[in-house]
Amino acid sequence: MADCTMYLVHSLEKVLPFRKPVPLDRPCLRGFRGETLSLQLAYTCSQDAAFSIRVVSEIAGAIRLRRVELVPCDYPCHPVWDDNYLVTEPGLYPDLLLPLEPGEEVQSVSGQWRSLWIDVEAQPGAYEVTLQAIDSQGAEIAACSFSVQVLPVELPEQKLRHTQWFHADCLADYYGVPVFSEEHWRIVDNFMHSAARHGVNTLLTPVFTPPLDTAPGGERTTVQLVKIRQDRGLYSFDFSLLKRWLELCEKNGIRYLEIAHLFSQWGAAYAPKILVSIDGGEEVRQFGWHTPATDPAYTGFLHAFLPALKRFLGEQGWLERTIFHISDEPNEQVAETYGAARASVRDVLEGCRVMDALSSFELYRQGLVSHPIVSVDRLEPFLEAGVPHLWAYYCTSQSIDVPNRFIAMPSPRNRILGVLLYNFQIEGFLHWGFNFYNSQGSVRHIDPYRVTDAGKAFPSGDPFLVYPAPDGTAYDSIRGMVLRQGLSDLRALTFLEEKIGREQVLRLLEREAGGSLSFRHYPRSAGFFDKLREEIYRRI
Repeated sequence: MADCTMYLVHSLEKVLPFRKPVPLDRPCLRGFRGETLSLQLAYTCSQDAAFSIRVVSEIAGAIRLRRVELVPCDYPCHPVWDDNYLVTEPGLYPDLLLPLEPGEEVQSVSGQWRSLWIDVEAQPGAYEVTLQAIDSQGAEIAACSFSVQVLPVELPEQKLRHTQWFHADCLADYYGVPVFSEEHWRIVDNFMHSAARHGVNTLLTPVFTPPLDTAPGGERTTVQLVKIRQDRGLYSFDFSLLKRWLELCEKNGIRYLEIAHLFSQWGAAYAPKILVSIDGGEEVRQFGWHTPATDPAYTGFLHAFLPALKRFLGEQGWLERTIFHISDEPNEQVAETYGAARASVRDVLEGCRVMDALSSFELYRQGLVSHPIVSVDRLEPFLEAGVPHLWAYYCTSQSIDVPNRFIAMPSPRNRILGVLLYNFQIEGFLHWGFNFYNSQGSVRHIDPYRVTDAGKAFPSGDPFLVYPAPDGTAYDSIRGMVLRQGLSDLRALTFLEEKIGREQVLRLLEREAGGSLSFRHYPRSAGFFDKLREEIYRRI
């Protein structure tokens, strides 16, 4: 029999196959009712071995085990990086979480460290849990124990508006199903459910195919929820597919919408791809790369479409919860074209919330975007100016010092986001990739189990947070689970503020962090979160 070593490690430690992880001294999970509490079982064997895990506890049914699988990272980081990465070399690193059924065997790899991810979702109370590793002959080869305490208090609903861009076309493409077929709707439903489980409450909604991550002149699979007709020059709109989308949003706890961008990305120079049936004929691409943004025909279309869309959303009770976008990430070089595009729809979007990613404070000061979504490495001037209703985002470019979720980064760098969003009273958070399964520019489709970097374009882990399971559901990642922990931290701090006041909470954060917090200077250790949570539990 192989000589095997097993022990429990923190959920914020990524167990690398070539590095011995740090064991927990006194493994204990503590949290609020409704929270998912997590840790890991790390193991290594002197030779290949198979074993199963037996859970011994009165709450065995509330415990889920998953295998932490290695995924390829051809592009772990950009050529310039800081000192807060786990690795910077290409390789296979832990991220994917695959289900482990009761009694199913785990296969170790000789000489490598691997881990199982353990989740507990129990009713309030105090419990003991023992994990027994059982070999193929039924003998116990190792055992680990931990305690669980679930407090009889539930955290308040998440106030943060949170979107991870939802790519409905990627689901049809990956699974090879017709767009808006019954099978596609089933898969969309499953992925909406997963998004909501990750704290997403605002969903990118493709009234027409979003003009995002599309190479100039190229196109993405059409996912246009609104059927459009033009008869004798007059437009009419069929919102029945959009109504079904809204019903799924309601079902899955999505409370807010963001409408697909009205103009092309990185400059607002063109119209997005929009299919129209003209005089009862087949649908044709009436607008797209051949249509300048301010073409009178497109402006006329928007002046017919947007009022009709607003009426429909108002009738369905969604308009007050809807965000509109002009174009993503305008900068100084494209300020003129962006401004012209925005001006073309200013009157028909009067009274609506219009938001875009914008990291130039000077352009904000000039009024280019009234509600900016600012990259986390460019927030300082916006915070100093007290810009109201501020949102933040990170993506591939936010790779030095600031929080992010790349696979090559340590998990505390992912989880700290929740604390920082609370500290700076950020109203919303955006990321561009919940499930982007294309190469950069959507030139080709990719297999996310083999390509985690959009074709060596972005650091691995940036393009998507979940993996597509064979049955049309979403597999979690370590990064997704840690993001959920960060959002729970945000809710816990908000709850504590209700009890002791914001000033006391800020003093607590500063003390636990050993100084003032910023998006570039923050605690890097798992111990910070443990101590912070213990202090929150004590005060509540």
